[in-house]
Amino acid sequence: MKFVSERRKFSAQYKDEAVQLVIQSGRPIAQVARELGINEGTLGNWVNLWKQDNPEQEKPLTVVDRARLREIEEENRRLKMENEFLKKAAAFFAKTQP
Repeated sequence: MKFVSERRKFSAQYKDEAVQLVIQSGRPIAQVARELGINEGTLGNWVNLWKQDNPEQEKPLTVVDRARLREIEEENRRLKMENEFLKKAAAFFAKTQP
């Protein structure tokens, strides 16, 4: 038995509306894709194409967003350093075990 899947076809209007759900709501692509019952990668491709065609449409980061981004980046650096330290400590203790 041979399984043949048919590709779903979406109208341009459907694609536009799905992209606008992502753009205007600020919700993750994965969440919107699940809600619409479409593949996350497909919706991601549509959003990326829209962003390429509408680069000026993206809102610049607010002062609050920039501050939050700095906090997240700082936390990310700290966590990476801690992770590296723990890897080295684990390797050291693994060597010292009989």
